[in-house]
Amino acid sequence: MPIRRLPENLANQIAAGEVVERPASVVKELVENAIDAGATRIAITTASGGKALIRIEDNGTGMGPGDLRLSVERHATSKLDADRLDMIGTLGFRGEALASIGSVAQLAITSREKGSEIGHGIAVDNGRVSEVTPAGVPQGTVVEVRDLFDKVPARRKFLKTDRAEANAITDVVKRLAMAEPQVHFILSGSDRSTSNWPAQTGDGATAKRLAQILGRDFADNAVSLSHRRGPVTVTGLAGLPTYTKANSLNQFYFVNGRPVRDKVLMGALRAAYADFLHRDRYPVVVAFIDVPSEDLDVNVHPAKAEVRFRDGGNVRAALIKAIAEALAEAGYRASATVGEATLAAFKPGGFGGGAPQPGPGYGGHGHAPYPAGGTAAAQDAYRYSAPPGFAEQAQSGYAPSPAPAMPSQGGFAGVTPSGRVEEIDQDAPVGDYPLGVARAQMFENYIVAQSGEALILVDQHAAHERLVYEKFKAEIGAGQVAAQRHLIPVVVDLSEEDCSRLEAAADALSPLGLGIERFGPRAVAVHETPALLGKPDVIGLVKDIADELAEWDSIETISHRLEAVAARMACHGSVRSGRRLRAEEMNQLLRQMEATPHSGQCIHGRPTYVELSKADIEKLFGRR
Repeated sequence: MPIRRLPENLANQIAAGEVVERPASVVKELVENAIDAGATRIAITTASGGKALIRIEDNGTGMGPGDLRLSVERHATSKLDADRLDMIGTLGFRGEALASIGSVAQLAITSREKGSEIGHGIAVDNGRVSEVTPAGVPQGTVVEVRDLFDKVPARRKFLKTDRAEANAITDVVKRLAMAEPQVHFILSGSDRSTSNWPAQTGDGATAKRLAQILGRDFADNAVSLSHRRGPVTVTGLAGLPTYTKANSLNQFYFVNGRPVRDKVLMGALRAAYADFLHRDRYPVVVAFIDVPSEDLDVNVHPAKAEVRFRDGGNVRAALIKAIAEALAEAGYRASATVGEATLAAFKPGGFGGGAPQPGPGYGGHGHAPYPAGGTAAAQDAYRYSAPPGFAEQAQSGYAPSPAPAMPSQGGFAGVTPSGRVEEIDQDAPVGDYPLGVARAQMFENYIVAQSGEALILVDQHAAHERLVYEKFKAEIGAGQVAAQRHLIPVVVDLSEEDCSRLEAAADALSPLGLGIERFGPRAVAVHETPALLGKPDVIGLVKDIADELAEWDSIETISHRLEAVAARMACHGSVRSGRRLRAEEMNQLLRQMEATPHSGQCIHGRPTYVELSKADIEKLFGRR
């Protein structure tokens, strides 16, 4: 077949396919044009999911008759000050988008330029451009798109239902509104309920806008991001690890104000939360990344939904560090909507008597981290909280340090399946401690504490697991984990394959305080274990590590996954369920939690404590 030049209308329709994928693509391009025009109010109206009508009205700078005529031509733009594609400081290309839209729909534009007494209009009917005519219109621009793909049935048949297309438009507008809190957005139409997001200005404008769109719960259960790494700046909000969703739809990334989907950023987010979440839970994050224009390519995708970084590693490191710093600063804080989930467990039709499952809003009310050392009154409160039997320690001036060492697993009294109530001074100023003072232990695993006007339930195993893990990470960072040598090595029987893997990994495990050597064809001898673990279940620990090694591609991987091994060890070295704790041990655990970052959730992503305010408890009994 000989080469021939395509008709202009067909060439335009092909070009439109790169930009106009669906009605939501049209909305994105037109709203970005309005933002670039300096609009402070943008109203979006749709019908039939945008297939029948898309109307965008803004109060921006508007266009005169000359610009209006050029705006619907291909390869015409007001977005580049110089002919350099590496210096793009705006969101879109007005001419290219309008020309593409006009080639597959009925397009009408009316606009009045700032300072002009009269407006003008132009129409494009599936590629046929009309003359520019005078029109009465307020300052700004109104763009109407009707019957999208009506004359391109090959494209129209691939559109989804009206509801699905309307939802896609909503998602696009939400993302643009997040990035532009100073703009008032109104989204309405016959195919939807109206969304109205007034402009937000001043301090905290972004947080207020995110609360408008994602809900007050997110704003209350998120920490602020603020980090700079070289030329890269990261800001935004990141949800606490106990505030999660079942999918990744609530993760939003913006690069230089542009909503994007990027594998570098998605991978960085997974790495930042790796220590805190279940595998099937996803954090809620809104991250704004600013990089110099010359270090960013925004033209790798026709709709500019993807970007390419010149130094992706630096951007990834900046996002991970921003989230790590924010979560560490949050201390032991967990999400604040636990009251509703916990109350539901007590009500008919709730969780059927079972505990609330980890998920969105699961945790406790947030506080600032407990200050090292505490006040004298707080220390007195702890001393006076000791029950009979510990009087000698109290009289000798015993007081907990900010991070006291927890006892090992052994040495506790026998276990009985019942609750234990400690006789504690009811007049002690428990409000001096954010996590309160221990009152009882239930089912040999749950500490009941009172803090001012709240009741706090702590999972002793989950909490201590996190504390041990954080100490492990600190010692790994310092270069060597303290080890304790066994007088008699513990021999562990394993398969020959597992023994070979452990033998090959012995040098990598040694810095973690775990000394292993081969002991025959089907056994290994453990002569050292980390001192932090006290008296762990050595056989179970070694078997679990062998299972981890079997899942990894190579032994070399262990040097890059020391924290995964440390997490496995922490689980074996923590205070176990079914262990009775003395009053001072329970209070030591609470004080450690207050002083340790991330202690609001265990290493598996489960909450370590829940909190019920006095008001929540009164609701249970109909007092409120």
